[in-house]
Amino acid sequence: MQKNKNLKQQALSDIEHIQVHGRTTGNLSPLTLFWTGSAVEFNAKGAELWLELEVDYEVYEPWIGIVINGAVVSRQMLVAGRYWVCIFRGMNADAVKNVRIVKEVQAMSGDPGCSLQIHAVRFDGQFLPVEDKPYKLEFIGDSITSGEGTVGAKTEEDWIPMWFSALSNYAAMTAESLNADYRVISQSGWGVLTAWDNNPHCNLPDHYGQVCGLLSGPKNEALGAFRANDFDAWQPDVVIINLGTNDGSAFHSPEWSDQATGETRKQRLNEDGTYHAEDLKSFEEAVRSFLAKLRKNNKKAHLVWAYGMLGIPLMPAIYRAVDAYVNETGDKRVSVFQLPDMTEEAIGSRSHPGAAAHEKASKELTGYIREILRQG
Repeated sequence: MQKNKNLKQQALSDIEHIQVHGRTTGNLSPLTLFWTGSAVEFNAKGAELWLELEVDYEVYEPWIGIVINGAVVSRQMLVAGRYWVCIFRGMNADAVKNVRIVKEVQAMSGDPGCSLQIHAVRFDGQFLPVEDKPYKLEFIGDSITSGEGTVGAKTEEDWIPMWFSALSNYAAMTAESLNADYRVISQSGWGVLTAWDNNPHCNLPDHYGQVCGLLSGPKNEALGAFRANDFDAWQPDVVIINLGTNDGSAFHSPEWSDQATGETRKQRLNEDGTYHAEDLKSFEEAVRSFLAKLRKNNKKAHLVWAYGMLGIPLMPAIYRAVDAYVNETGDKRVSVFQLPDMTEEAIGSRSHPGAAAHEKASKELTGYIREILRQG
């Protein structure tokens, strides 16, 4: 292979024109990408570009997607180690390419060794400024928002990173349609009060204030995952909360038991199959409390509780909780949006919404958010 003698190596921290997407510690030496949809973006005028990655995992390997001029051109699994990955080569050296390298897989709470870092670039051209987008959106959710099931055949049931995609889900689609920057805070199986299996420790609100607090282990602590998030540095115009699907599943799942402490937890059903009033009230209080936390950290954002795609059994409870929050605080910049249910034709892998379901959800959600942004 003929080598490009014009390639010059630069540390990421030495590049003047670089756009970082997603919650990070602010450190570029190296840059750690924690959440799904996190990315680095360049406007690159040159023929060939490489990135130096450092990857580690015990169980779940990271994946990346490469987007050039708005089109997804590559998606690949990353093996453990520190090495160079070619992003593009042989392109027109005089043309400016908008390039995004995107973390395709969610932060893996079940693998304390999983990490993805970017150290440096090798490039034969120049980086030009990346223009800021006019809007900012934050998406908070579970497996749906993590894009689980958007890749792979319907028959696939293995729980592996291969079937996740940050680029094939409604969050990315909605942001693109609205020309908005976006961030995702999501974790499969988690809820606003409890996980699908009744585990009370697996809820997003408890970890919202940290950079990536749902991770665990000394390695993630060293990477800064547990630091307080700098909310002032990035204030969204709209926060979209897609939680409740796993909370609903908890009512139909066995009791959770902590083997170390003996603690148990169960969202109960009545004999006639209706929700136990006390447990339903706990869910509603969790929704109300999370809205208060979101408002505290996102002063001017419109908060949209967007629920659906895999059924809406808890929709009445969500409406009651939102109404209670609004009546208590007088906060009028809060609303509920029902996402379209997944159809049989739109099922993806792991019985989750496929790309077609996400496209439909994005189309409807985009129209709703566009009206919010128009009203200001």
